Amino acid sequence: MIANVLAVSIRNRWLVLLLTTVGCALGVWSLHKLPIDAVPDVTNNQVQINAFAPSLTPVEMEKQITFQIETILAGTPTLEYTRSFSRNGFAQVTAVFNDKTNIYFARQQVNERLQEIRQSLPPGAEVKLGPISTGLGEVYWWAVEYEPPQIAPTQPNGKPGWQSDGSYLTPEGEFLQNDFERAVYLRTVQDWIIRPQMRAVPGIAGADAIGGYVKQYQIAPDAIKLAAYGLSFDDIVKAVQAGNASRGASYIERNGEGYVVRAGGRIEKLSEISEIVVSTRGGTPLRVRDLADVTIGRELRTGSASMNGGEVVLGTALMLVGGISRTVSAAAAAKIEQINATLPPGIVAKTVLNRTQLVDATIYTVAKNLLEGAVFVI
Repeated sequence: MIANVLAVSIRNRWLVLLLTTVGCALGVWSLHKLPIDAVPDVTNNQVQINAFAPSLTPVEMEKQITFQIETILAGTPTLEYTRSFSRNGFAQVTAVFNDKTNIYFARQQVNERLQEIRQSLPPGAEVKLGPISTGLGEVYWWAVEYEPPQIAPTQPNGKPGWQSDGSYLTPEGEFLQNDFERAVYLRTVQDWIIRPQMRAVPGIAGADAIGGYVKQYQIAPDAIKLAAYGLSFDDIVKAVQAGNASRGASYIERNGEGYVVRAGGRIEKLSEISEIVVSTRGGTPLRVRDLADVTIGRELRTGSASMNGGEVVLGTALMLVGGISRTVSAAAAAKIEQINATLPPGIVAKTVLNRTQLVDATIYTVAKNLLEGAVFVI
């Protein structure tokens, strides 16, 4: 048998060389297309539903939201089981489907059933689907922080960046005097500059953030003053809502041209909130500043992030289910380099974790072990 194979190969040596070359070329092409990862993702086929209701306790979340979601999901095609947990103001339900089910079909089925219960949820409750990712989808982390003044050169007073008095001037013209204000601005940079661009990277399902403070414009009414004028908290809320709206007034035609008419009423500065009129007494307007303190505050947070002992904002890129982590994390790292060029002076986004490095180290270890094994066998 072996003699016949050798004889045929020798008689058709050029055909054998051609087939060998084609086989090598296909092997090299397949190697580049082969998904390589350090850790295989064995997560089952699941859809996560997140519910938010800040005013509800864990028991109320379980009775009014979690139970409804689990009940409405019962009987969904190819659904195997559901699991859930409820906390203060937050609940998560995980629906696990058959492994052969298309993840997008499963999410469509879940979303259609959630539409049926949205009207029966408690006021203020919000329900939405989680990202199309898994527990192993965190392929890239970055930290947003200020460069120390000795590294980031001090800018002339009036230009964005570190100032000579130790404060930081934002491109919007706001002076940040203390650590709290600077932490708030870091989170603003993360949420409004970095996150939208990272979500556009191919293979990224979402971008999360922790650390810093979410900026809020807070109005703290004085209950004694409100009672003296016969007003309530609701009066201030309605006044602020009415004073933060733009209106259109069609257009004016002149000399064959149309001029659009609009009344811009959107609040753009903190001081404008204070000037909103709530009511009048004896022809004298009562403004928000007469009834409440208007300040810049922060949203309550349940965690923080730090690096080298300093407050930072940590961002996480989540990979789509079925993606190649090595490729996606490399694309995310390249995108961070581009984003750094657009950040305000003195602020930088640094890589904390890059899955590409782990995968490359694993490939090196496997290749080294295979080579050593081959040498021993030979």
